[in-house]
Amino acid sequence: MSRQLKHGQSHASLLRDVSGAGAAPAARSGLDAIVVPAARPASALQDVITLSATLSVPLVILCSRQAQVGQVVRRVEKTFGARALVVEVPENYQLPYDAPLTSGPEFKMASAGRSSDLSAKRNIGLLLGRMRGWNKILFVDDDISQFNPWDVERLSGTLDRHPVASMVSRYFPDNSVVCHARRLAGFKQDVFVSGAALGVNLQHPGLSFFADVYNEDWLFFARHAAERSLPKIGEVRQEKYSPFADPGRADREEFGDLLAEGLYALFESTRHWTFKEQLAAAARQSHWREFTEIRLETIEETIAALSRAQLSASPANYLKMLDAHESLRVAEKRASSIRPELCVDFIEKWQDDELQWEQVLWRYTSELSERDALAELGLQTWASCGYGVSARPPRRVKTQADLEPTGTVG
Repeated sequence: MSRQLKHGQSHASLLRDVSGAGAAPAARSGLDAIVVPAARPASALQDVITLSATLSVPLVILCSRQAQVGQVVRRVEKTFGARALVVEVPENYQLPYDAPLTSGPEFKMASAGRSSDLSAKRNIGLLLGRMRGWNKILFVDDDISQFNPWDVERLSGTLDRHPVASMVSRYFPDNSVVCHARRLAGFKQDVFVSGAALGVNLQHPGLSFFADVYNEDWLFFARHAAERSLPKIGEVRQEKYSPFADPGRADREEFGDLLAEGLYALFESTRHWTFKEQLAAAARQSHWREFTEIRLETIEETIAALSRAQLSASPANYLKMLDAHESLRVAEKRASSIRPELCVDFIEKWQDDELQWEQVLWRYTSELSERDALAELGLQTWASCGYGVSARPPRRVKTQADLEPTGTVG
């Protein structure tokens, strides 16, 4: 291969691991908020609500699907010391700006019609923080738990010197379906940092955005990974799930996984190139033709290894391997259908979206009130709650069933 491209078992060389470092310098300022994109029931949020109370850092909980505003508010109010801004994000919500080019129908089709509001919620968190004049936030997904408060405080201090910093989830491993299958087949498979526990310095001039594609977090901090300046601090736990239960999961992930793995393989093989040079290489069809070949060979290798491992597997693992085999065949079919020119088109439009995002951010150089910021974002249903929020008697927070179409709570 021309640049020694490979489908790596680990991208650890792109990280700056400071987990075992000595005492971190005291942070110049603490976290302004912990932002939680929530889709699970309110009970899933207890660990992060407790973290908010322990660190005296307010929460911003962005609710949709099973996360109901009223239920989340009641849980926050039961935890002494916790406080939160709880916001309903309507179905099919779009930021009140031009839609990103990377959200186009051709990319949605390549992602098997993938439907997720995670990127939208994370972008809301970035914009809300800029509008409010915040310096630092920590994104935490609603399936993450077992935080070490000391690590969170160290992460906050690291954001004084770095635009982003993250934690890693090794158990349950935060991997794609294909990578989970490789681990099951007996290959070594590392876990990279992700947006599941990600600190962001909102005042950094090159602040990126979250594209609506699987592995949107890898694209968000791509520049820092390429420069090997992405700090990793500590570990968290992700809720266990069955990666092979639905073969459609592999189908919906494959386009984003191919893009992210292909981009990071380029970073690994061009260590001394500038980020601009790496992006130029990623905008060539030859790169994606080569990497798609590698991706398909990797999937085939994994299928063959699973077939061999099935011969001596326990009954439970045998069934899991059958499901993994099916998921890999779906991923293989999807990868085979992705043309190099589509990948180039995504990379080019992603860079155009970055420029548009920069223009949106620079609209907000002065601090807005909480109410005005949410109104600017078109988010009408919200509540402030928890310890010390108001000296007035508690107000009744409407649940989803009670809400009027344009009603505002808060």
